[in-house]
Amino acid sequence: QSTWGHSECLFFFDLFSSFFFLHPFAIMSDAGEYVEEVAQEEEEVEQEEDGPGDLMSALKDVLKRARAHSGLAVGLHEATKALDKRAAHLCVLAEDCTEAGYTRLIEALCTEHGIDLIKVPEKAKLGEWIGLGTWDKAGNVRKVVGCTCCVVKEYGEKSKALELIMEHFKKE
Repeated sequence: QSTWGHSECLFFFDLFSSFFFLHPFAIMSDAGEYVEEVAQEEEEVEQEEDGPGDLMSALKDVLKRARAHSGLAVGLHEATKALDKRAAHLCVLAEDCTEAGYTRLIEALCTEHGIDLIKVPEKAKLGEWIGLGTWDKAGNVRKVVGCTCCVVKEYGEKSKALELIMEHFKKE
């Protein structure tokens, strides 16, 4: 008759907790479910000589570069921790968020700590830009999980898109 000792219980707890809570590809969506992030091949972002045309395409490029350098905090919990620690450079919030308290909290933290805030029209687009979803082999989007808020903690590389975003905030 075998019984589980203290060391065996700790081993299985470490094994399961590291998989569910620290798994690098498991990300919790706004709906509270875990979504498997598809490991995409690292795409080299080709810079055009004139750079991105508008603010949203520049933001898409900056988010892609930040994701490649593990510089994003996704979701309310991670975003508020990064904003409260003043570790954030930029905050992106979806305008179609249905929770008024959610948007007020993020806006208040950004205002209090002097962190730049950009609003995007749809949370589905934001989720696609930061890599929450599934793609087929041809690179077409099959399913996108919406993301209401993300925070850029590290930009990664400097680019013309980043310069365009910085110029946008200098004008304000």
